[in-house]
Order: sequence, then structure tokens, then C-alpha cells
Amino acid sequence: MITSLASLTVDVTGGAVRGVVEDDVAVWRGIPYGGPTSGAARFRAPQPVEPWEGVRDGSRFGPVAPQAHRGQFIGAHPRIPTGEDCLNLNVLAPLPGRSATAVPVMVFIHGGAYSVGSSREFPEQGKEFVRDGGIVYVSFNYRLGALGYLDFSRYSTPERPIESNLGLRDQVAALEWVRDNIAAFGGDPERVTIFGESAGGNAVTTLMTVPSAAGLFSRAIAQSPPPNAIYPTSLTARWAADFVEILTADVDAHSVENTTTDAAGALLAEASVPALVAATTVLQVRTPDEQPGTVSLSPVIDGDFLPQRPLDAFKSGEAHRIPLIIGTNDREGSLFTGRLDILATTPPRIRAIFAKTKKKARKAIKAEYPGLPERRPAADFGGDYAFWYPTVKVAERHSRFAPVYFYRFDSAPRLLRFLGYDATHGIELFALFDRMNGWFGRALSLLGGRSAFLEAGKRMRARWLAFAWGEEPSAGDGAAAWAPYEETRRDTLIIAKTDRVESDPRGNRRRAWNAFVPHI
Repeated sequence: MITSLASLTVDVTGGAVRGVVEDDVAVWRGIPYGGPTSGAARFRAPQPVEPWEGVRDGSRFGPVAPQAHRGQFIGAHPRIPTGEDCLNLNVLAPLPGRSATAVPVMVFIHGGAYSVGSSREFPEQGKEFVRDGGIVYVSFNYRLGALGYLDFSRYSTPERPIESNLGLRDQVAALEWVRDNIAAFGGDPERVTIFGESAGGNAVTTLMTVPSAAGLFSRAIAQSPPPNAIYPTSLTARWAADFVEILTADVDAHSVENTTTDAAGALLAEASVPALVAATTVLQVRTPDEQPGTVSLSPVIDGDFLPQRPLDAFKSGEAHRIPLIIGTNDREGSLFTGRLDILATTPPRIRAIFAKTKKKARKAIKAEYPGLPERRPAADFGGDYAFWYPTVKVAERHSRFAPVYFYRFDSAPRLLRFLGYDATHGIELFALFDRMNGWFGRALSLLGGRSAFLEAGKRMRARWLAFAWGEEPSAGDGAAAWAPYEETRRDTLIIAKTDRVESDPRGNRRRAWNAFVPHI
């Protein structure tokens, strides 16, 4: 327990680290939670932290995972240091002496389609949670792209072993570090809430079904997850072969069918990081048309670390039976246009999805998206297929075994509504983390709506903090009461200018999807 400013130097796994005070918050950055993942450790499970001598400076962020600065998604700014050895985390805590007892911990998992993003996208992020809620906040980097989310285990040999689910294993390693070290920062390892958005939300729902993650967190919040973006080895092996073929193209013209396991493994081990990143972008761009409705960077059902599809684990009650907040934004799919168009939004992709079900079910689903495949209904169809409908399935299945709170975020600045985006994918992060002071946040406010948007985020943050403290997710006196989700009522909190609770909003659409995608 930290009791004085002098003790901002703490002992953790590997050695001592000295923190700093920023904006009335104690901060430690760039703390290693795993060993190097480069060289012989590339494509291997995270290794223990390597000890260091002396006191480590905790004032600076550590390197972030290698990623494209330009491509299908915009990655870290070129001036931000990246590197394969990116397993580091940040801790924000109340100032020493603010609490006589250990406080809850909230661990945020960043999104970015498992290809971009980091724990330092918004350097001030998390401070508002510490100041408003008196909790300890943790964020971390994990391996992305081909180095973390392609399954190359088919190319594993005794001499050059390759393991699966590397980014997911990194996340478990980070949570193990929290369990072992967070008490030194005033946090309670028995009260850890994980939360994340988009790919980070997928990480949350997936970790809830990873056996080795049992006991590492006691509550979970999944914001706009694509819970079904988890695939069998038959599909991930195909993506691995495609990736090797892309990587080989600049070397010679022979196809992957003529690449031996050993040669492919050697190519992956020896390839430069820029080459791996470039090949990842090529694969990402190809996948939505070659396999509509899927994303090539994802966890894999390997039968070991991730034994089964998470949606199946939720259905059978084999997911960790902990309280869960889960939900989506009003129009998830409207963001995914142009370079970001990875969803089932084009006529050929929509036809491929429709081909998976019967004519009667197709008719019912089309009625829910009048004008399909025009741009607006197509965006809503693709967003619902990837995000909303599988999130509903997680909520209803997990509610049979543990408390679930379901929400929909409807708030958006007027400019987004004018442009036709509305409450799109990721916009709630600007409200939840009070990000509106940057240039992008100010631009969003040009037509007004800033105050109502931030107030919605403040109420949302209050509910998330109450939940982390083990209480009902209330936003204070006068706010809408939010009952647990049950299949008979399906109470859903609508976060808007004024919060309200609706029973089974879009119920007709939900029932149409039930018939349309019975495999979920």
C-alpha cells in the first residue's frame, strides 16, 4: 500500500520503478509485464519479465506494438516508438494517503481491429476514472497483427516452435501481473474489472472463456464487441497460408503450396517487422471480400488455450460466471466506409451472408433494413451482423448464469448526425473518457451538442465505476434505474440526452436475426 509520495518508488516483478504525480494522480508508465518477444521469442508465448538493476523511470510510455501508420486502419503516429518487445503497461492510482484500504482495479484493453492501437493513444486517458472513482486504472500494450493475431502454428517445428493466440496470451500475462503486483499501488487484486471496446471488447468476451484467465478478474465490461469474430483452425490456417504467400511474393514466384513447413517457419522468423506489417495490411484488405463477414486478425479456437467458440461457452455456462456489462452503439456500422469498409456492407458481401440461410429468413431480415443494399441500410445490416446481434446473444446466454446489464449508446454530437454517422462505432469513448478537448473532439462540437454528449459520458462513467466497486451500476439520484437483463424482459439502458430503460428495443429485428443466423 502506498502511504507517502516518497513511496512512489515501488517494487514489482523484475525490480523497482519510480512513478510521478500528474494532475493529482500518481502515474507509472512503461512497466514490463513480460520478457522480450523478438528474436527467438517471436511467435512464442510471453515469457517472464527480465529483472533490471536500479530504479526504473516510470514517467515515460513504453514502445507500442508494430503497426501500419497508413493502411486499412490508421496506426500509431510515426514519432511514437514501436517495437516487437512491447509487453509493457501503465498504472494510474489515487495519490498516496487518499485511501486507507485497497481499492478496486479497472484494466482497460484497447481496440483497433487487433492491428493498430496502443495504451497511449490518448495519454491522459484513465485519469478521470481515478479522480472520479478512486480506483486504480491499468492499461497495457499487447502484440498485434501477424505477430499477435495470425495463427502460424501449422508451421511449428521442434526446432522452431510457434504457438497460437499470442495476443490473447499477452492479455492473460498482463492480468497475472496485475494479480501479483497491483497491491503495491493500492489496488485490490480480488476486485479487478476488465473493460474494452471493439477488439478490446472482443478480448473481454473471449477472456471470459479462457480457462487460464479464471480468477484473474471478477467483473467485466464489453463495449461494442464483435463476440463471434473467433474462428476455427480450418479458417485461420488458410489465412496463415495466404499471409506466407504474400510475404513470399517479393522473394520469388513460387506459391505457398510449394513452401515447406520448415521454409515457411524460417521465412516468418527472419522477416523484417516492416515486411510483416505490410503483408498484414494486404491480407486485411483482401479478407472482407474473400470471406465476407470475417476478419483475418482474430483469436483462434485452438482446442487448448481457447478450447471452444466463446458463444458456445456462454451458451453452456462454461464462461466465467461473473457480472457483465455489455452493449453496443446505436449505429455501429456507419463508421465503416471507404478505407474502413471491412463489414458485410457491399452487395456481393451481403449476398454471401444471405446465402447462409433460408429464403423465408432472408425476407424477414430484409424487411428490417428497407432499401438494402443502399448505403445506410447496408451499414446498419453490416454493423448489426458483426456487433449488435452477437452481443445480444452473449447477454441472453450469460444472463442465465450471472448478472448481465445491457445498454445501447445513442448520444452523438450534432455534427455526426448531420453527416449521417449518428452514434457510430467508438464514439462513446470520447464521452466516457472525456476526450473532447483535443482537436478532433473540438471539431465534433462545431455544430453543438457538446454539453449533452459529455453529460452522457459522465453518467456512463459513474455507472462503470459503481459496477467496479461491486455496486449496482447506478449514475446517482434521479438517473434511470437499470435492472439486470433477463430473457423475459430484456431491459436495455439507452444512454442518450436523458437515459431511459426500454424492454427489448428492436425486438422485431432481434427475432428476424434469430431465424436468419441460427448458427450463432
